[in-house]
Amino acid sequence: MNFPAFADTAHPITWPEGHRAAASFTFDVDAESCTIAHDPQSTRRMSLMTHQSYGPKVAVPRILQILERQDIQATFFVPGFTAECYPDVVRRIADGGHEIAHHGYLHEPMQGIDAATEARYLDRGLDALAKAAGVRPTGYRAPWWELNWHSAALLADRGFLYDSSLLDGDAPYRFSVAEADSRDLVEIPVDWALDDWEQYAFYPGVTGSGVIESPAKVLEMWTLEAEAHHAAGSCFVLTNHPFISGRPSKAVALEQLMDRVKSMDGMWVTTMEKIAQHTRDTVQEIHTHARIDVPAFPDTGARFTPATVLQPQGTAPRPGRI
Repeated sequence: MNFPAFADTAHPITWPEGHRAAASFTFDVDAESCTIAHDPQSTRRMSLMTHQSYGPKVAVPRILQILERQDIQATFFVPGFTAECYPDVVRRIADGGHEIAHHGYLHEPMQGIDAATEARYLDRGLDALAKAAGVRPTGYRAPWWELNWHSAALLADRGFLYDSSLLDGDAPYRFSVAEADSRDLVEIPVDWALDDWEQYAFYPGVTGSGVIESPAKVLEMWTLEAEAHHAAGSCFVLTNHPFISGRPSKAVALEQLMDRVKSMDGMWVTTMEKIAQHTRDTVQEIHTHARIDVPAFPDTGARFTPATVLQPQGTAPRPGRI
């Protein structure tokens, strides 16, 4: 028995005429940056460095060929350090008509850093992307998907249109960058089930359990996710890392998935920037996020500030999703 899908009612959206859902294939071109940020001494490990450089050297060219054959425009989130090390690769991405978005400078750990430090990371990444490919990105994805409460205002200060680091929805929405700040960003939510790291990533002493899933199993899982998003009228966002999903059998499965997603009736397969701009142009509600403050646990307890949804034309806010 087929059951009708239930939409993300917290984030209602309509898609361009002729489309019932959206999908975007995204690639985080971390290369060596994520291992160096985790452990600067990793540069002494020649084999590990080659494992990471496989991404820009071999996998990105392969992925670009796949995207060309499938006639898909994708979004590549590129750390500034990767752009400095592989400027020709970044220019090739841009020349292929794909979106280049910001992914930190050195894929820095974001948890607990102050606003001034994060601002330096953002600016250094922007400078590197401008020098490598002459681009000024409109999109941002925090390293490790770890956004801070002050991050949104920093992004707005620099003219970003959207972020893709939060995990509280199935469809894009607009959110206020800070209390008493009239600016907002578009959020295009992500999902750990739609990240290749959890399925394939392994390097001894660095990441993973040693279990590398079969691409056939991953293709089945991601197909089910895409079908569910399509049925619900939401937004399927897949996150891949070239040094992982650009290897031969995984790349074959990825292209099979692209072909399946493209064939879904009314599925809008496009870049994150185009999805974000459509959201900005058509969605009027602006969300705030629930906040929990724990000043002196456990003695003082916790303070909860619920999320709200700000209605257009200055109407009263309604309670949002926790």
